Amino acid sequence: MRAHLFAILPLALLACSDDTTASGGSGAGGDPAGGGAEGGAAQGGAAEGGAGGGSPITGDFVAGGERPVTVQVPDGYDPEVPAPLMILLHGYSATGAIQEAYFGLGPIANEQGVVYANPDGTVDATGENFWNATEACCDFGGTDVDDSAYLLGLVDEIASKVNVDPKRVYFIGHSNGGFMSHRMACDHAGRVAAIVSLAGATFIDPFDCGASEPVSVLQIHGDADETILYEGGTTTQPYPSAAETVAFWAGRAGCDGEPVIDPVTLDLDGDVPGAETTVADFSGCDAGVDVSLWTLVGGAHVPAVTPAFSEGVVAWLLAHEKP
Repeated sequence: MRAHLFAILPLALLACSDDTTASGGSGAGGDPAGGGAEGGAAQGGAAEGGAGGGSPITGDFVAGGERPVTVQVPDGYDPEVPAPLMILLHGYSATGAIQEAYFGLGPIANEQGVVYANPDGTVDATGENFWNATEACCDFGGTDVDDSAYLLGLVDEIASKVNVDPKRVYFIGHSNGGFMSHRMACDHAGRVAAIVSLAGATFIDPFDCGASEPVSVLQIHGDADETILYEGGTTTQPYPSAAETVAFWAGRAGCDGEPVIDPVTLDLDGDVPGAETTVADFSGCDAGVDVSLWTLVGGAHVPAVTPAFSEGVVAWLLAHEKP
């Protein structure tokens, strides 16, 4: 059944490519969505501590305990200056490395002075990597691994080693990673400034999202996605539509009822001719909070993301810090 839910592409396409940055027509493998290293302890051995540690570390380092990930520290990092932190979450059946090869966020994070990590989830009984995000996606084996705690622990461990700005902690994910980004905003709204979700969704039941405060949310979704449907659907459990997903966050932020369509469109998908993406922004939201829906008209589940996509999502995140 799951083989029909997630379109898994040959991962060898990435391994054979010399250019692993996101440039229109990327052959990103798999439904970029799943975990990695064996084990998958909920806390992953992450150190305790809060943001703003400001240690002598100035270069890349490994964090994550039983699920190790190399944390990229930007070239211009100054331990005395708090830096934003961005964490990329892969899709079901992929890895952090595959997702990075697809999105190409590492070089942009380095240029923008962002501390960056792309961790792995855990491996299920069928050998696929996943994040335990919502009932719909993607702990199909019922392991009940606490990825929410693992990722918060990872944030704390990184912040204990480099000077992370607690008002600029961001998550971005694709598919299963998009679902998990919403989960992090729900579980840790006081710690997460903003998220970007490509082809993910929040909980079907708003009461399952315990967000203690508003979070800035950018939902990106192709209306021709046959894996995670733009209009909502069901995997093993139902999930809401893209519009319902942003409407929930807009309501949490006190925004006006309906989003406003921007007359300017974006070219984010190299597989669709022209500027295919419409932008819908909510107005009247709480100060410092934005909720937006970018619809890739004709876009599939694994769009051929252009450089404008990768640059645009990082810019969007960095424009939103915790009020």
